Amino acid sequence: MRSGDLGVPFRLPLLVLGFVSLAMGVLAGLARLGWRVPLPSTHLVLLHGPLMVSGFLGTVIGLERAVAMGRRWAYAGPLMTGLGGMALLSGFSPAIGASAITLGSAVLFAGTTLIMLRQRELFMLTMVLGALSWLIGNLIWLMGTPVSGVVPLWINFLILTIAGERLELSRFLPPSPTAKRIFVVILATLLTGGFLSRIGAGTILYGMGLLMLALWLLRQDIARRTVREQGLTRFIAVCLLSGYAWLAVGGITLLAAGSLTGMAYDAVLHAILIGFVFSMIFGHAPVIFPAVLRIKMPYHWTFYLPLLALHASLLVRLVGDGAGSSALRSLGGLLNAIALALFILSTASSVIRGFWAKRS
Repeated sequence: MRSGDLGVPFRLPLLVLGFVSLAMGVLAGLARLGWRVPLPSTHLVLLHGPLMVSGFLGTVIGLERAVAMGRRWAYAGPLMTGLGGMALLSGFSPAIGASAITLGSAVLFAGTTLIMLRQRELFMLTMVLGALSWLIGNLIWLMGTPVSGVVPLWINFLILTIAGERLELSRFLPPSPTAKRIFVVILATLLTGGFLSRIGAGTILYGMGLLMLALWLLRQDIARRTVREQGLTRFIAVCLLSGYAWLAVGGITLLAAGSLTGMAYDAVLHAILIGFVFSMIFGHAPVIFPAVLRIKMPYHWTFYLPLLALHASLLVRLVGDGAGSSALRSLGGLLNAIALALFILSTASSVIRGFWAKRS
């Protein structure tokens, strides 16, 4: 462990905070779909998005970035977002939780910017722009804008963070100068479309940016080659490529609908946030968890089961959206939750196998 860093006993509680937000965010989402689930308060139904994006994903990304930086102050980011999620759950004024989450996103932006000043590369600029989008979205949300008005900025945080990390790994198979210029155009399209998404032209621009990014990643990512390998390497590649496909579905759906309203809102958001983002999480968990918690997660073919369940459940949900069937959409949402539960069980099972393998 590097000097100034925090050990696993201090990292684990931060991860727990994130997963509490995940669990309650999933329950809030099910309640929105009409399922009777135990919630401490009905107001949480309105906080499904903040709990999932900021309370869970923001905390996990912030923790990963803090570990990479190896500086104690960087852990203030995931601590604040984790506590912000707890404040939302505890029934305090939403402004308290939103303030804590905004401070946490400011720490992430500052830390990512400092890394970029040392590594002046396109992939770092991409992650900085992602962190900035999250910070601005949180500030706008804190000032009273509804979640639906900041969702594109929150999505940009997630997709640009992921795209930046994949671009960093592409150094093993570097994109051509032309491909990099196209990527810069895509960045500009996503950022402009994200800020202007509440007007018609901005929505179309944003949909184009999502589709272009998906196609760029499908073409440039090293996963196109590593999918021919075996074991964990192939599993990660399958997660990545299937996630890019869902990102493309989200972009196409937005272009077809022309606005983030009604059933299109549900379809676009979950194609990206469930199909794309959680496919990335499933694929990277066997790498990230060992790095953050110093544990082993040996690969097993059962890793594919939660992934298949995720894709099948999302397909049911999007068919429900397309057909205008609230029953199918609700069923798909329930199956989404089951897929996430399977992922957690699969992860725990792998950790247990790694523990016993280490002892034997």
